[in-house]
Amino acid sequence: MTHANAALTPRARLRLARLIADQDWTCSTAARMFMVAPRTARKWADRYRAEGPPGMVDRSSRPRSMPAKTPPRLVKQIVRLRWHHRLGPVQIGGRLALAASTVHAVLRRCRINRLSHIDRVTGEPLRRYEHPHPGSLIHVDVTKFGNIPDGGGHRFVGRRQGALNKRSTPGLPRGTDYKPRTGRAFVHTVIDDHSRVAYAEIHSDEKADTATGVLRRAVDWLNARGVTVERVLSDNGSCYRSHAWRDTCSELGITHKRTRPYRPQTNGKIERFHRTLADGWAYARFHPCETARRDALPGWLHFYNHHRPHSATNGLPPISRLTNLPGHHTYVIGNALVASAGPDGGLGALRTAVLDPGRVGDTIEELLRFEPPPQLSIRRFATEAFTVGGTSIARGDTVMLAWGSANRDPAGPFADPDVMRFDRAPNRHLGLGHGPHVCLGAVLARAELEIGLGTLLRRLPGLRVAGPAEWHGSFRNRGARALPVSAD
Repeated sequence: MTHANAALTPRARLRLARLIADQDWTCSTAARMFMVAPRTARKWADRYRAEGPPGMVDRSSRPRSMPAKTPPRLVKQIVRLRWHHRLGPVQIGGRLALAASTVHAVLRRCRINRLSHIDRVTGEPLRRYEHPHPGSLIHVDVTKFGNIPDGGGHRFVGRRQGALNKRSTPGLPRGTDYKPRTGRAFVHTVIDDHSRVAYAEIHSDEKADTATGVLRRAVDWLNARGVTVERVLSDNGSCYRSHAWRDTCSELGITHKRTRPYRPQTNGKIERFHRTLADGWAYARFHPCETARRDALPGWLHFYNHHRPHSATNGLPPISRLTNLPGHHTYVIGNALVASAGPDGGLGALRTAVLDPGRVGDTIEELLRFEPPPQLSIRRFATEAFTVGGTSIARGDTVMLAWGSANRDPAGPFADPDVMRFDRAPNRHLGLGHGPHVCLGAVLARAELEIGLGTLLRRLPGLRVAGPAEWHGSFRNRGARALPVSAD
């Protein structure tokens, strides 16, 4: 096999073989020139005569036959004992009169050498799955945590002090033994299968009405982030078997799926999230009361979604799979094609403007003004009182700028705002680099239009829009999710 210090690489072997076979060099002379043994030179020359240049590459060193190989019958017995009884190499070897090293080699070849690779219930290799895009499947479930009495729970202050804190907490109901009961917090959780983005709410029960309300708000929360929910997977809890849940899924256009009874592994992503939720939020630190712990949940969810590295997303936070380059930012290209297409779908004016180095800058700004992908700014606060459009804004009020409307406001600074003009200058529109919003998306949008759109129009001179676009619309983002085109 070729290695870093090999005297002959496939190219050197070919040169050596051609000297002997084609130019009638002796094997000793050619071997001396390449600093190898004459026997080696003769081997490559013979192989060149028999197979030509393809014969100069490395061959597998695997033997054609292995008389001492473990018979298939024994391999099946080893695998059966591993699957059904979860035995180790020593125990399996003792039952079958085999060396433990032989059993371990078979288990490695079958990729079941670690018990973590085998399902605890069925004994079969684990089958892990991930849906291809956000919203293709969401998982829902309910987990319960005991409420914390005033002064702290027993996990941090001990059993004795925890019992005293319970008795001193006002308003707690009492059980049949007359002892106070703090009750439980029902945390309804939703997690996206592809991105692992999580949503959670705390309630006092797990009834059908509560579960359906959580589902509606979770779907709205995901829609606001550009995710359309297609399926939902739940266990067989009573709230998920109710008619209200069925009707809600039908109303939202979501296909409901349930796990098999006693098979929580199928819903394993959200079960694992519950462990993370308990370790990272519920029991991570001392909370003096239940209200303090509940107030900490939104901040922890933000950390989980936006900052905590996740092993399933290559060490990136889950939100990175919702705001990646192939998702939201490429809306600018589709929006540009839709806004610039003529009555017949032609893109001649856009092609001329984008491919002209002197006009491409003004053209990009006009495309971003006319049809910006983000339609709404992030939340701002008024630093002083003012009046705009007859509406009074007090100091400290929340203000959100509607970029799409502002850029086409007839009372704004643009002449003919509803007409796209590639020569419009100056063009100080709102959003994506102008006004209050300067972010990485501003650079990405301009790079995509200049490089991506320019390359597309240059390589496909006959590109035209062939039909209406399918729009992704939300109160924050607007873009052409699907656009039929043709290229002559």
